[in-house]
Amino acid sequence: MELARYIIVVAGGRGTRMGSDTPKQFLPLAGSIVLMHTLERMAAAEPQAQLILALPHNQQEEWKRLCEKYHYTRQHRIVDGGATRFETVSNALQYVPNNAIVAIHDGVRPLVSIGVIRQAFATAIEKGSAIPVVPVVDSLRHIDGETSHAVERSAYRAVQTPQAFNSTLLKAAYDTPYRNEFTDDASVYEAAGHHINLIDGNSENIKITIPQDIILAEYLLSHC
Repeated sequence: MELARYIIVVAGGRGTRMGSDTPKQFLPLAGSIVLMHTLERMAAAEPQAQLILALPHNQQEEWKRLCEKYHYTRQHRIVDGGATRFETVSNALQYVPNNAIVAIHDGVRPLVSIGVIRQAFATAIEKGSAIPVVPVVDSLRHIDGETSHAVERSAYRAVQTPQAFNSTLLKAAYDTPYRNEFTDDASVYEAAGHHINLIDGNSENIKITIPQDIILAEYLLSHC
């Protein structure tokens, strides 16, 4: 029997580093807004998956207004985000059953490739988890107090989303108190004793954070 598929899109950001009062997921992008592009990319890759959008409660009315403005009708469930990403994902997982495959994706990553999304689901079905990563291209230095030293960048990877998991294992992993080292879903899953399976991400899958990212995203959406 084929496992049901769920996608949780986490969109709790503010516009601090953008220098904007508008949450970055609501910023205009290529005739729409960032978050709509993200949801559409996920739905295009996995049309049978159920979409769950985790938003801060105080942003949900604005989201509904934007959906009306842009005539956005993609079916999705809206759930309350929490004070942290850990709490937000934990809340959203309440709407995901056991014995399914669930992918968690950042709402401000609208340029993830369809191939990466599909590979994440396929690998999670086969192995229990899938984490997209890309090579580090910059030189790296390890900071130790007032000193630093170079490290071998080939030993490191930059982590992206979507991160996909067997829902039974991920929900059990999230049934634990928050710890500072829980920086993403993979770190929660790994802390529960499970193996992390890496897949190739795509370099265009940037996380929109600063104004230049919007310019780059506009270009990539029109040329890729």
